[in-house]
Amino acid sequence: MDLTFILVLVIALALFFDFTNGFHDTANAMATPIATGALKPKVAVGLAAVLNLVGAFLSTEVAKTISGGIIREGSGGVQITPEFIFAGLIGAIVWNLVTWFFGLPSSSSHALFGGLIGAAIVGAGLQAVDFGVVVSKVLLPALFAPAIAGLTAFTATRIAYAITRRYDGRPDGRGVFRYGQVFSSSLVALAHGTNDAQKTMGVITLALIAAGLQAPGSSPEFWVIGACALAIAIGTYSGGWRIIRTMGTGLTAVKPAQGFAAEVSTAATILASSHLGFALSTTHVASGSVIGSGLGRRGSSVRWSTARRIVVGWLFTLPAAAIVGAVAALLASLGPVGIIIDAILGVAFITAIFVLSRNDRVDSASLEKEVNAAGQIVKIKKVKPKKKPRSQTA
Repeated sequence: MDLTFILVLVIALALFFDFTNGFHDTANAMATPIATGALKPKVAVGLAAVLNLVGAFLSTEVAKTISGGIIREGSGGVQITPEFIFAGLIGAIVWNLVTWFFGLPSSSSHALFGGLIGAAIVGAGLQAVDFGVVVSKVLLPALFAPAIAGLTAFTATRIAYAITRRYDGRPDGRGVFRYGQVFSSSLVALAHGTNDAQKTMGVITLALIAAGLQAPGSSPEFWVIGACALAIAIGTYSGGWRIIRTMGTGLTAVKPAQGFAAEVSTAATILASSHLGFALSTTHVASGSVIGSGLGRRGSSVRWSTARRIVVGWLFTLPAAAIVGAVAALLASLGPVGIIIDAILGVAFITAIFVLSRNDRVDSASLEKEVNAAGQIVKIKKVKPKKKPRSQTA
């Protein structure tokens, strides 16, 4: 198959993955402010889209991890062809849409890594994957980042409630955190753009390097940065209502103070990882923060059944996407016929998922109704305020 044609296919599919990443991960920034009423659903996703677009231009460290780290390339290294990158993207998109359909906030990042790793192993062998980078910059952050974000959110929530607690029956003023959430959720959206949009930049750059059109070790071209920024922004604006529902009301009932604490913790963790070049899962971090904030607020309960479903999704994401990517790579190895079969099966699967999703449609209006009824969905323990003891007179 003509190299230019397959390269165009890879770029188009990579941008479509970026689009799915946008609506899959909108919840990371906007689930909690929507849940507390700090932002209306449509306003929230619009704000997130703009900030994802801006964030994509702020750094390229994570893109370098993808293009010149996980998959070996360059002189003396093993290069996979654009055909197998195409297969890896199919693996990532298939798993992204499956988890979106079931409302699971799984990792788009790990779906991408899994798809690429599976395709690379089939296309060029185990030596095509730098497992040292996979462990140090993907797996270890996946283990530690949610725990760190959760602990930070737990501590921040405790502090927020401690400094605003009153015993005299007067208003505690915690509603002001709702305004703070506008800032903190915006920071998460900006951080998401600095991390997740870069992953698609790295994939396109990897394809250009594999095709000999870009020097090994080079940074993404400006047009690649711009295209990826726009794709993830459009995806974000389309709204990931299913996953926003899970993150906003399915894990715990979120109040403004804890929502603010969760968002600040998420943003700080993501921005630090972007600076260090860690290809972090923003979904893992955001979920950890929400759980941590739920544990930090007295009287709140975490729905551990939902949390277990999310963790199971995390565990299966990388290997499941790798298996799909490997199967797609086996088909791609047949030549042009295999690429066509991959494309047909991919389009058929995407169409089927969107058709099935219409049977249980979740949109901004239905989500707003669920948020208003969140007290009936999640059991909240009511804690009576302690009365201040009366002073004794002699």
